[in-house]
Amino acid sequence: MAVRPIKLGFEGAMGASLAARLDLPAGPVLAYALFAHCFTCTKDLTATRKIAQALNEQGVAVLRFDFTGLGGSGGDFASTNFTSNLEDLRRAAQYLRDEFEAPKLLIGHSLGGAAVLAVAADIPEATAVATIAAPADVEHVTENFASKLAEINEAGHAEVSLSGRPFVIKKQFLDDLAAHNIEQSVSQLHKALLVMHAPMDQTVGIENATRIFTAAKHPKSYVSLDKADHLLRDPDDAAYAARVIAAWARPYIVGAQPAKPLVPGAGEANEGVFARETGLGKFQTMLVAGKHRMMADEPESAGGLDSGPSPYEYLASALGACTSMTIRMYADRKQIPLDGISVKVTHQKIHASDCADCSEGVRQSNAKIDRFEREITLHGDFGDDIRTRLIEIANKCPVHRTLEGSSMIVTRDSRDSRDR
Repeated sequence: MAVRPIKLGFEGAMGASLAARLDLPAGPVLAYALFAHCFTCTKDLTATRKIAQALNEQGVAVLRFDFTGLGGSGGDFASTNFTSNLEDLRRAAQYLRDEFEAPKLLIGHSLGGAAVLAVAADIPEATAVATIAAPADVEHVTENFASKLAEINEAGHAEVSLSGRPFVIKKQFLDDLAAHNIEQSVSQLHKALLVMHAPMDQTVGIENATRIFTAAKHPKSYVSLDKADHLLRDPDDAAYAARVIAAWARPYIVGAQPAKPLVPGAGEANEGVFARETGLGKFQTMLVAGKHRMMADEPESAGGLDSGPSPYEYLASALGACTSMTIRMYADRKQIPLDGISVKVTHQKIHASDCADCSEGVRQSNAKIDRFEREITLHGDFGDDIRTRLIEIANKCPVHRTLEGSSMIVTRDSRDSRDR
């Protein structure tokens, strides 16, 4: 099961901020992958999301982003070209390298497939490349606006319609395409390659897959996408491609050692618990404790997405878990036949004057206090005296003592080491 993606951003080739998503697995990250979407598409295409989800289930994190001028990214699409797309990809890889870990798997759809083939040599950490419906030469993309080529060459630019949306294509875009030789890049790939293509693809013909596969050296694999269309619009086709990529890539990208854990920045140790906003909703926060990832949020009634427990629910959970563990340790040490433990913890804010168990001084104050109530259920064949003792042991739970005692919280700006 994958967690919700983290919203990220980094600077692209032309100085614009590029919108990105990092899809993380629920458990340890074994490797990172980088995805390049198709011409004029976005990172949120169905096929892209399905592939990210399938890889997450294999322990692979996936960074997907919008190229300059597309989707949620800034910049002017008309000023971009294939070369700038390649630089966007290099910067995406560098962002992963700096903040998390360099990608071991590169995935590209359509023109994005040609892009990952062209840029793979510049990402030495990548050991595998997978393409979906990729053209063998990038000039193939001009077939999308063939009727406008004369106007672009004569006037220097023209407005074209792509997937029902208007885009301005400049002559420099055409000139740049001619400078790239994808088949030559494939012949020098020196990485495992998976070529996926639909025989009936009406946008990029199956002969392109043949040319790419022939140019590549082993290890290489080809998988037919049967009756799928170019964009894998059918969710079943997208899911199939996703499962194949995930299964194929695993031997090449997942080693014996897990990748670096999710960290706040390059070179920083992941000590304690790390909390980071995901960018989704108002409050959603990713929590990382060692190799474990969790989500915290607020209920919808408080303006959240209700995608995870609230901070107070986590606090109550800590008390409940610690209580259960403390009782279990005692029972095992004393060889008490305790078959099972369950602890229900509720939390509420109450006026100190309503606290029957508080001291007179506390009750006379006007402050509100936190009240945690534990309801402990013990299963086993033992007498009431032992049951009473086990309930008493619950009060020795370290989290219980922390909540009842005084704690010191030191706040420090991450930019310096001075306690504040």
